[in-house]
Amino acid sequence: MKFPYGISDFKSLITEGYFYCDRTDKIPLLENTKSQLFIRPRRFGKSLVLSMLENYYDVAKKDEFEAIFGGLKIGNNPTELRNSYFILKLDFSCVDPTGSAEDVKKALFNHINVRINGFHKFYNYKGFEISDIEINQEDALYSIDSLIAAIRMTPYPVYLLIDEYDNFANTVMIGVQSAGKRYKALVYDEGPLRTFFKVVKSSTSGSMFDRVFITGVSPVVMSDITSGYNIAENIYFEPEFNDLCGFKQDEIEDALKKLVDKCGFEKEKIQEPVNLMQTYYNGYTFSHAADERIYNPTLSLYFFKQFEKTCGYPRKMLDSNLAVDESKLEYIANIPRGRDLLMNLVQKDQGVVISDIEDRFGIKDMLTDKSKDNKFLVSFLYYFGVLTIAGDTEDLKVILKVPNLVMLGLYVKRIQNMLLPEPEDRDDGRDVAELVYQKGEMAPLCRFMEERYFKVFHNRDYMWANELTLKTAFLTLLYNDIIYIMDSETEIDRRYADLTMIIRPDKRYGKIFDVLIEFKFVKLKDAGMSADQAKKLSEDELRQIPEIAKQMKDGEKQVQDYGNKLEQKYGNLRLQKFVVAALGFERVCFRKLKTQSKK
Repeated sequence: MKFPYGISDFKSLITEGYFYCDRTDKIPLLENTKSQLFIRPRRFGKSLVLSMLENYYDVAKKDEFEAIFGGLKIGNNPTELRNSYFILKLDFSCVDPTGSAEDVKKALFNHINVRINGFHKFYNYKGFEISDIEINQEDALYSIDSLIAAIRMTPYPVYLLIDEYDNFANTVMIGVQSAGKRYKALVYDEGPLRTFFKVVKSSTSGSMFDRVFITGVSPVVMSDITSGYNIAENIYFEPEFNDLCGFKQDEIEDALKKLVDKCGFEKEKIQEPVNLMQTYYNGYTFSHAADERIYNPTLSLYFFKQFEKTCGYPRKMLDSNLAVDESKLEYIANIPRGRDLLMNLVQKDQGVVISDIEDRFGIKDMLTDKSKDNKFLVSFLYYFGVLTIAGDTEDLKVILKVPNLVMLGLYVKRIQNMLLPEPEDRDDGRDVAELVYQKGEMAPLCRFMEERYFKVFHNRDYMWANELTLKTAFLTLLYNDIIYIMDSETEIDRRYADLTMIIRPDKRYGKIFDVLIEFKFVKLKDAGMSADQAKKLSEDELRQIPEIAKQMKDGEKQVQDYGNKLEQKYGNLRLQKFVVAALGFERVCFRKLKTQSKK
C-alpha cells in the first residue's frame, strides 16, 4: 500500500495508485452553490479537495477524465459541468505575511501575478487561444481585470480556487500583537486583500468567475472583509460535508486490516491498532447533525506509513507537523481568562459548554481583551482543531471537548509551560514523575509538588481548588503518550478513576509499571487550619487529620475496586496503585497499595 503523506496533488494520488478515500460523490452537492467558504483545521486535507475540484472541472483535462475519475464514484455519473472551466488557483500560504504592510501587499500581488501568468501560458500551450493578458507588477488587481477581459473572448468561464485564504491573519492569531496595524492595512478600508475580494465579487456578477471555492482555517478574515465579499456560502457546518476532509471509522479499519494481513499479525491482535488509533486520533465532529466522528488525515497517514514500513506503531503518536497547533494554545494561555479555560478543559471530561459557536469574529475581537469572553475563546479553539463538537446539553447549548489523546497532550504541555515557566523546574518535575512508573516511588513527586509546583498557584486559585486541580497538576508531569495510554477519568462500570496510565500494547516489553491514582483534596478551612499551620505538620500528623484520614480511606477502597476492574479489562498489568491527598495547596501525602507484580 502507498500512503500519500504530504501529497495533495489529486491526479498523482489517483493515477499512481496511492491510498485514497473517495469523496467525489460530494461534487454534485458542491454544485448547488456557486461561491463557497469551507473551513477546517490545518493539515486536514483541504488542499486535496481543491485539487480534486481542479482536476474535475479543468477544460484542459477533458481527455484525462476517465484516467483520473473513471474508477471513482463520480466517474459513473458525472455532472454536466465536468471539464467546462478554466481554473485559476491561488494559494495564499505561498504569500509571505512578514514585513511591513507594503511588503505583504507586494508579496500578495507577486503571487497573483505569477499565477495569472502561469494560467495564460498553460492554456495557450494546451491549445486554447487566449489573447494577451497584461500583467501589472505594481497592481495585481489590474492584472485580474486584464484576465477577465481576455476570458470574455472565450466560451469558458473561470472556476477560482483559493487555498488558505486567511493566511495573513495567522501571524496575528498566534500572539504577534504588533502585527495588528499591518493586518488592518491589508484588510480594512481599501486594503489590497479587501479590494481583491471586491474584484472577485464583481467578476462573479459578470459570470467570468462563475464559481469560487475558498478554504481556510477560521472565519476571521472573511468576517473583516464582509462588505468586500458577502456572497460566499459557509458550508463548513453542513452535515453532508462533515466528512469532505478526513477519514471515517470504516475506512480506517479497512486500511488497518490490510496492513495487519501484510505484517502477519495474529488474528487476536487485529483489533489492537484499531483501538490505538481510535484512542489517539479519533474525535472530530464539524456539524451538530453529523452522526460520525472524523479522523485527522495527516495523523492517520502518519500512522499508516509508519505501520506499513516497520509493522510497528509510531514511537511518537503526534506528528511533528501538527505540533505547531500548540501556538494557538499559547495564544489562549496569554489571555486573562484563557488560563482558566485551559485548566478546566484538562480537568473533568475535557469539555466545555457554550451557547453556540461563533461563526463571525474579526481581528478586532482577537486584539481586544474585553471581547475575549468564554464563547470567543472556545470558538477559536474549535476552528483550530483543538476542540470539537461533542453534542448538546438538555437546554440545547453546545458541548465541545478535546477531540483525542494527541490534542490532550498539547494542552498538558501548554499548562506545564504555563505553571512551570522555568525549564529547570520542568526537567526536575519530569525526573521525579518518571520515578513513579519506573520504580513505583511517589514520595519524590509529592515533595516536588509541595516545595515547587504549588507555589505557582495564585491566591485566587484557592477559591476553586479541588481534587480536579490536584489531578491536573500531577497530570502535567506524569503525562507520557510515548509509553502510556493516558486516561483521565477512566470509566469503569459507570464510575470514574481519576488517572490511569496503561502501557501501550507495543511498549509492554519495557521494565515499567502501569499506574492508577485516585486523588483527594481537603481545603484548609475544612481542616480548620491556616497555610502556615499546615506547612509545620509532620508527615504522620498530616495523615492523622480526620478529614485527610477519611479521604484516604475512601480512596483506598476506590483504588482497589478500580484496580480489580482494570485487571479484568486488560489482563497482565503491572499495576501500581496510589491514593494521593492534598491539604490545600500546601501539603501532599500518599498511600501506596500493595499489588502483585506480574511478568
